[in-house]
Amino acid sequence: MEKGIRKLDLKPGGVTSLLQISDLKNSPSPSKKDLRVAMKQAVGLLQDNYPELVARNIFINVPFWYYALNALLSPFLTQRSKSKFVVARPAKVTETLLKYIPAEEIPVQYGGFKRENDFEFSNEDGGVSELVIKAGSSETIEIPAVEVGATLLWDLAVLGWEVNYKEEFVPSDDGSYTIIISKGKKMSSSEGPIRNIFRNNELGKVVLTIENSSSKRKRVLYRYKTKKSASI
Repeated sequence: MEKGIRKLDLKPGGVTSLLQISDLKNSPSPSKKDLRVAMKQAVGLLQDNYPELVARNIFINVPFWYYALNALLSPFLTQRSKSKFVVARPAKVTETLLKYIPAEEIPVQYGGFKRENDFEFSNEDGGVSELVIKAGSSETIEIPAVEVGATLLWDLAVLGWEVNYKEEFVPSDDGSYTIIISKGKKMSSSEGPIRNIFRNNELGKVVLTIENSSSKRKRVLYRYKTKKSASI
C-alpha cells in the first residue's frame, strides 16, 4: 500500500486515490484468533491513516474461509469502509476486475491482456472491443488483411470460456483455399487469454469464430492490429 500511495499525485487533476487488489489464492486458513487480531489492525490502519486514498479494496480468488473473516471484520468497519470492499470468487475474478480496470491493464493471469515487457500494443492501436454472444449462437470477428506480407496480431478472451473456438484465414480470391490457423476445439473454463499472429501471402481476412453452445450468454474481449511489411 505504501508504494501505491507514493505514486499518487494529490494536486488538482492528479491521481488522488488507489485501487488495492489482494489475491487470496492458496492462502492458508488462519485461526480465528489470529485472523481477528490481524484484520482489526489492518482495517484500523486503513481507516485511521488512509480513509480517502483507497477507492476500493478488491479481494480475488476468495476461499470459503474468507466469509468467516468477513463476519469477524464487519464490526470494525464503518459503513463507508464497507462500501469500499469488493469480494470475487475464482469464477468471477475477470468479470469483477473489469468493473474497475480496463482489460488492457489487467494481467493475463487474471483474464486480461497485460503482459510483462510486452510492447506489441499501444494507445495508438485503439482499445479493447467487446462482443456478446447469445446462448446457443455463434459470432465471428474479422481482421482484414489488405496488404500482402503484413503480420496480423490479435488478443482474445472469453469470460468463463466453455465455447468452441477456431481461427482461419479466408483469401479474397475465390480460387484460393481457406487456411486453418488454429483448429476448432472446445475451450475449457480454465483457459487464459489467447494471443496469435498470422502473416498473409495474399489479400483476405482472418476470421475468428466463437460458438457458444451453452445456455448462458458469453462476453468476448478482443483487440487486433496489423504490422505492415517492411519495405525493401
